[in-house]
Formats: sequence, structure tokens, C-alpha cells
Amino acid sequence: MIVLLIVLFVLYNAAVNVIISAALVPDFMRKLDQFEKATEQGYAQQVHTDQLIENTKQARLEAQELVDTVPMLKLQAESADGYRLIAAVFRQEEPSDKWVMLLHGYTGWKEEMYHFAARYYAQGWNVICPDMRCQGESDGDFIGMGWTDAADNMIWLNWIISEDPDARIVLHGESMGAACADMMSGLGLPENAKCVISDCAYRDVPSIFRKQLKDWFSIPDVGIVPSASFWLQLRGGYNIYDANTAALVAKSSLPTLFIHGDSDKFVPPADAQVLYDACSAPKKLLTVEGA
Repeated sequence: MIVLLIVLFVLYNAAVNVIISAALVPDFMRKLDQFEKATEQGYAQQVHTDQLIENTKQARLEAQELVDTVPMLKLQAESADGYRLIAAVFRQEEPSDKWVMLLHGYTGWKEEMYHFAARYYAQGWNVICPDMRCQGESDGDFIGMGWTDAADNMIWLNWIISEDPDARIVLHGESMGAACADMMSGLGLPENAKCVISDCAYRDVPSIFRKQLKDWFSIPDVGIVPSASFWLQLRGGYNIYDANTAALVAKSSLPTLFIHGDSDKFVPPADAQVLYDACSAPKKLLTVEGA
């Protein structure tokens, strides 16, 4: 009986570590085709109309025009724990103190935010688009789910201020990037940071993990999330319970616009209301019907 329990314990923890890698380690995800599965699932779950398809085409054209016509500065920095981080900057020809930091989503990369960058740039904004750790061109062992990224992105925030002490900075994130922007707002930012646009952020990492365990692996939590957090920390990662977006926006003083589509299949639309209710700063909530 003792031997059986030991075997079950070993198998359970081995399974937990596979799940950690399948959710947070891009190289392992690629071996399982998890990147492709996540992309295909996300695309299939989107609302598709002729207008949205046309909007997407237009956004891609604008992004490409930005890349083709505006000189891009590529920055490199090192995180506090030694990872190489990369960000792209599109700066106005004429001096401007308006800056926006665009933060991509889970398994994403900076180029996915270039269509936003094009719109901001056309209105006179300087733009910085980081690749968050373990994604795009940035190094890392585990996707940070916005938590480790909150500290990483302070590097780029401070770089902006060093370049332009009068900078007025907007943090604009999508999904995981939105959660990161929300977390940053509650960690105490320089007064140059002026507001947050939080597009489909999740309330906390444990809750989104529990949902994806069911959606991707068809298994209930059964204690996996606490075990995953324990093993993730042992493997040099982080405590996912620290990544509590709602708790951090409760400490924020930055005006925040929360946006969510009411047909979102990845991040529950109810999370937007949770974040809105928790936020202690001036705030608005935009729910987009059918999106």
C-alpha cells in the first residue's frame, strides 16, 4: 500500500510538471503543438463577421505601413533575474511627450500589437512594444502571466522617463498584457504613468489556470493549481497566487478603462466586472456585445 501511494505521488507530481511545461514553457508547448492548438482554438472561438474580417485586414495593412515607413529602434535590456528582454520603439519625428506601452497577450509577441501602434503613432504618440519574457525575441524559462512581466516592464517605463522626463505614459494591454498593466498600476508607478487601458484582463492567474485545465486537458483542478504553484517555484519560477490582478488594481490610483467582449471564451467576461469593482481608481467599464 505504501509503495502504491509513493508511485501515485510520483506520477501525480510528474503530471503536474508536464502541465506546467505545457502551459508556461514555449519550447515544450511547441513539442505538443500547444502554441498551434491555442491559436486555432482562439481563432475558432472569435466572432467572425464580414465587418470584423475587413477590420482585421485594414489593421494588418496599417501595421505593415508603420513597419515600412517609420524607423524602428530595437532595445535590449536584462531583467533582474538575468534574462535578455527585447522591445521595439516607434518614435515621432517631432518631439512629443505622449508615450504608450503596448503589452501583448499570452503566447504572443510585440508584432501583434503593431496595429494598435499604427493608430497611436498616427495621432502623435511615441510607442514602445515589448516582447514579454519567454515570448517573441525575449528570453525566459516560463511565461510570466503578467506577474514577472510587471517588474520586467518597469525597465521600459524607466527607459522612457530617462529619454523624456516629461513623458506622459499610457499602459495599454491585451489579455495577459492587460492583466500585466493592471498589476503594474497597483505596484506604485512614477507619476509619468497616467492611465491604463485594460482589454480583456483576467482577475487572477489561479482562476484562469483552473479554467484552462478544464478546457485544454479536460481535467478538474483536484489540487493541481496549488501543486503547480509549488513546483513552479521549485523550478525557479514564481508563485502564481501573487499574480492577483484584482488585488493589485485595488491599490491603483491610475484612471483605468476596462474593456471586455461579452462572448469571450478564453477570459470569462465576468472577470471585467470583478476588476472594475475592485479598482480603487477612477474607472470605466466598456462591455462589447457579441465580441
